[in-house]
Amino acid sequence: MGGITDSAQRFLIVRLSSIGDIVHALPAAAALAETFPQAQIDWVVEKRHALLLDGNPHLRHVLVLDTFGWRRHLTSFPTWHEIRGGVGDLRATRYDAALDFQGLWKSAVVAWLSRARERIGFTAPGLREPSAGVLYTQRVSPPPRVHVVKENMALVEHLGARTGRWQFPLPRNERDDAYIEKQLATVDCKDFIIVNPGGGWRSKCWAPENYASLIREWTGTRSECIFVTGSPSEEPVIHEILKNADALHARYLPTTLVQFIALAKRTRLFLGGDTGPMHLAAAAGTPIVGIFGPTDPVRNGPFAAEDIALWNRGPINHTRRGENPTYLPGISVQSVVAAMEKRLARGHE
Repeated sequence: MGGITDSAQRFLIVRLSSIGDIVHALPAAAALAETFPQAQIDWVVEKRHALLLDGNPHLRHVLVLDTFGWRRHLTSFPTWHEIRGGVGDLRATRYDAALDFQGLWKSAVVAWLSRARERIGFTAPGLREPSAGVLYTQRVSPPPRVHVVKENMALVEHLGARTGRWQFPLPRNERDDAYIEKQLATVDCKDFIIVNPGGGWRSKCWAPENYASLIREWTGTRSECIFVTGSPSEEPVIHEILKNADALHARYLPTTLVQFIALAKRTRLFLGGDTGPMHLAAAAGTPIVGIFGPTDPVRNGPFAAEDIALWNRGPINHTRRGENPTYLPGISVQSVVAAMEKRLARGHE
């Protein structure tokens, strides 16, 4: 895309969901903003994930769509009124370029609806739905087998952005910081570890009985408290884990997204699978031990050199559902305990 000047550029980032994927696109937006400091950079995102962009210093506007809600009430007049308003917001600015980081028909259509002069996305190997590429005016070949943050950088490098630095501006506020400090003071816990057993798909999750065994073994020999975290839908599994672990210094700590970020910034270690909280913890600079199975940690794992990813090297499979899905096999409790001890010994940069 030739002829870029700071004063005239208006860019739209299209990354609607989910938590981890939005986190992985943050450095690309920051690189674009730092290279073209006078440019207008907007981001279109799903309503349920918009909080992740609160206070982002690199964005002029955050455009919010509720496609999940719309699909549930597609025949109602209020829904169509909201859709019309969302499309109007997309077209209120004549963008020079819309960058589709999602690679779905849905996101490509959003870029097309924006009427941006250029619509930029990946070639087929980098698209979840390869046929969506027909709506792009320019396509960028993704670099082979790199971390998804680096892959995302390829789109803004195409526009001339300098991408040597990875920045993750995460939301933060005093109220949620105070909430976490109060929770830590209540249980008199200065040193603690986060264990996050969720993962969205069962095949991405280590078995609950493994987490229970690990917590029981860890708290029997170590002084750190353990906070088990997860979404409201994961509470039954969390309570099952804690019941079976029967550990005095392990407890469930429900948090909002911003409260979780505040907690992650204070913890000695995060343990969990390929899920939104792990990617938030990585962005916050938290030491991590990750447990991986159907997804590749080279692309999706923690990216700090000191972090550790355990991988059973199962087939790469992005299918959320299958016949009789099972928990992630092939990684022992002993190997995870050893990885945790090794990562803690490396310290916190």
